[in-house]
Parts: sequence; structure tokens; C-alpha cells
Amino acid sequence: MSNKLAGKIALISGGTSGIGAATAKLFQAEGATVIVTGSSQKSADAATAALPGVEVIVSNAGDVAATKSLIDQVKAKHGRIDVLFVNAGIAKFAPLEAADEAFFDAQFNVNVKGAYFLVQHAAPIIPDGGSIILTASTAASSGGAGMSVYSATKAAVRSFSRTFATELAPRKITVNTLSPGPIETPIFGKSGLDQAQIDGFIDNIKSRVPLGRIGQADEVAAAALFLAADATFTTGSELIVGGGLVDI
Repeated sequence: MSNKLAGKIALISGGTSGIGAATAKLFQAEGATVIVTGSSQKSADAATAALPGVEVIVSNAGDVAATKSLIDQVKAKHGRIDVLFVNAGIAKFAPLEAADEAFFDAQFNVNVKGAYFLVQHAAPIIPDGGSIILTASTAASSGGAGMSVYSATKAAVRSFSRTFATELAPRKITVNTLSPGPIETPIFGKSGLDQAQIDGFIDNIKSRVPLGRIGQADEVAAAALFLAADATFTTGSELIVGGGLVDI
């Protein structure tokens, strides 16, 4: 490794599995001190075992008070956050007629409200020249059936990156969106779909992705490293990691 993040403090929300965990491993290998969050003690314990040397904090991404407490803890221990990867999110799929208020609120609370207030609370302790990355999705640019609420939350996150980039530009803090396409992560198992539906969804996606496959978490982590360490003249932008989906 090239130690691109040597001496940096990196906070990754939703970092106990999938894309977040892969990014935590890569950031740590590149020299960063890494803190990740998980939504439950069970996920935190699993991450502690799987990510030796990474600090794990239980924090509810959809709870504004918990988000403030998280940043207070990181500030007290580390003093700053050089790289903030706003990655916590949930994905639930349902057709328009089946989505109720609780279904809607759960996703907006974590994916939208949680992302907004995490950046708000963290920004004061991000040094000038720091980096913020927000995880959106190619779903924000498409109209997949059953994905109306999830897609809307990710479109909001994409919008946040533009406005945050403008507001934080005077401090030379870059803010960019990382938009994965279909990636093999545990989130599929939490989507509300049964295994047959998941398999059908994946097969359908594969047929539409120009590269003919779904991606791996490590591939998204590599893109996150680029935005955190190398993209020093890039802000307000969206980096799509989707095998050509929505691009071609």
C-alpha cells in the first residue's frame, strides 16, 4: 500500500459490513485511523472481530441525538475527522400501493435525515482541506419498479453533495457522491424481498449492466479511496460505480 491516508482520521457510518467494511479495511491499509458505526451491538461485535484495529461504535443513523453523540465521542478521542464517509443506509423495496408511512419514514430517517445531520455535526471538526463522501446509488438516476422511496432518498443525497460542496468550498473541503450500482452486499438480504425475488432481481440487473455482472464491495472501496485521497480538485461531483448501468 502507498499510505495515501497516513495520519488521517476517517469516520465511516454504516461501516460494519458490505461497502463500509471493505472501505474501512482499505482506508486502514492506507494508513488511516478508522472509526466505523453500526446500528446494533450484534453488528458492532461482528465488525470488531472482522476488522481488527478499527474502532467500532454503535450509533443509530436515523437518530439526530445519537449522531451528535457520535461526533462528540470522536472529537473527544481524536480531535478531528479528516475523511467522513456517509455510508449508512437502508434499502426497502415495495410497489406504490404497498408502501405505508412507516416504510417511507424509515428510509428517509436513515438515508436522508441521518446523512444531513451527520454532515452538519461533523463539519465543524473537519479540518480545512478535508473530504466528505456520501453514498447514493444509481437508483437515484433510474425509475425501477418498487424503488420509488429508496430512489428518492438517494436523489436527495446526491443533491446534498452539491449544496454541501458549495457551502464548504471556502474551507477547501471536498464533498462528492459515490453512487454504486448493483453490488454484492448483505443489503439484499435486508430489502424485504425473499431469496427467489433477490435472485430474480440480480439476474435482471445483470442483463442490463453492460459489463454483465454485479460489482464487489472492494471495487466501491477503491473509488472511495480515490475521492478521499486523490480527488483534490473534484467537488460536488458524482462517481458512479455501476458497470456502465445508467452511463451507457
